Amino acid sequence: MPTKVDLQSIAETHERPFMIVDRYWRIVAANRAFLAIHDLTLEQVLQRPCHEVTHRLSVPCREVGTECPRTRVYETLQPHACLRLHHRFSPEGRDQRLRIKGFPMVLEGGEVYYGELFDIIDGKSDRPPSKGMVGSSPVFTRCLEEMLLAGKTDAPVLIEGATGTGKELAADFIHRNSRRRNGPFLTLDCTVLSESLAENDLFGHVRGAFTGSIGERRGVFQLADGGTLFLDEIGELPLPLQAKLLRVLESGEFRPLGSERSVRTDVRVLCATNRRLLDEVQAGRFREDLFHRLACLTVNLPALRERRQDIPELTACLLKQMDMSDGRGFSISRDAVSVLMSYEFPGNVRELRNILQIARTHAAGNALDGALIEDIIRVRRRAIESTGSSAIYQRNDGEEASSVVSQKDTLDSLERDHLRRLLARHQRNKTVMAQAMGVSLRTVYRKLKRHGLG
Repeated sequence: MPTKVDLQSIAETHERPFMIVDRYWRIVAANRAFLAIHDLTLEQVLQRPCHEVTHRLSVPCREVGTECPRTRVYETLQPHACLRLHHRFSPEGRDQRLRIKGFPMVLEGGEVYYGELFDIIDGKSDRPPSKGMVGSSPVFTRCLEEMLLAGKTDAPVLIEGATGTGKELAADFIHRNSRRRNGPFLTLDCTVLSESLAENDLFGHVRGAFTGSIGERRGVFQLADGGTLFLDEIGELPLPLQAKLLRVLESGEFRPLGSERSVRTDVRVLCATNRRLLDEVQAGRFREDLFHRLACLTVNLPALRERRQDIPELTACLLKQMDMSDGRGFSISRDAVSVLMSYEFPGNVRELRNILQIARTHAAGNALDGALIEDIIRVRRRAIESTGSSAIYQRNDGEEASSVVSQKDTLDSLERDHLRRLLARHQRNKTVMAQAMGVSLRTVYRKLKRHGLG
């Protein structure tokens, strides 16, 4: 068994970041890799609480609702691993997502210390890290674990989640943490595909394939060769194309329009949907064999209301992104963050981003306060209720209020009428409509297509 004086020597035997902590949360040893990732010296970390160094917390991580491997290790004397977001004391102030593994270290005399090993999990890529993949809540951390496991294989992945939960960001995260990270990552939105053009977008065409095709065009399956193809809203793919997609997944080959030769491609396919594809299968709108082929692995993204403790971190991250894009610097008050944390967010992270964008536009100065956020949310609630949304909101007195339209045709007619009014009011400008509705431009096109108003 090691003696106390050996602890620093043991720490230095590890190439990856490694620290040793005592029962009172104090760091008693740390290797050079650990010091480098935090930009500190050994003298600056010894005898300091680990949570203060790695998370800038004045109390142990478990007291703020974050999983702590150290606690589990001391309780069971067994190794334990999890994902965490560690803060770097670098000039850029960047955060680093890590997988940490803790294990017990028993000294002579029976004294137990806690050893913690770090693994950087963010894939190396020329692309910047995925925007919005931020959070350390238990439900979000488990989701990240699922995505990391998905990244280790080439199997198709079905990403499920409500609108605005960040399915494309999740797909990008899986790609960046896969062996294909240096290959292309392409996205195709199945909601904007017409049956007549979808095959061309997927597989391309050769010269003379149809009237007006004066040259060749490569489809996304050819463009994504060696990388990852993300098919967003796969449930919208027309049935005839579903059969051809299945054939590509099974054989790795496809035939461009007008070509007599098959083309081989090496593409990993990720798909996303906000529908229950099994329901679509039972309704005859989605092929059962394709469903089972696509759902080899499934990742379920949690709604924002299921990970409320991530809202402050997400808010800070989104504001920083917006500040970088326009050069303006905004702060947000604690009461404003409290208002955000009490909101149900039917539009999830996308709606949080929209609320912050609107708040920055209407703020008197460069500070966002609670009154402003409350006003924006109040307007959004009225707008959503006017369309007959079934989302449940929280009143100030804590009682739940819901606007539920029991008949689907009534809900559809209300939404259709609302869209007609917006089209007329904004002279059919879809971009302005998206801003007024607080949704993405893609969502506007999707709704207009569904109601035949495109």
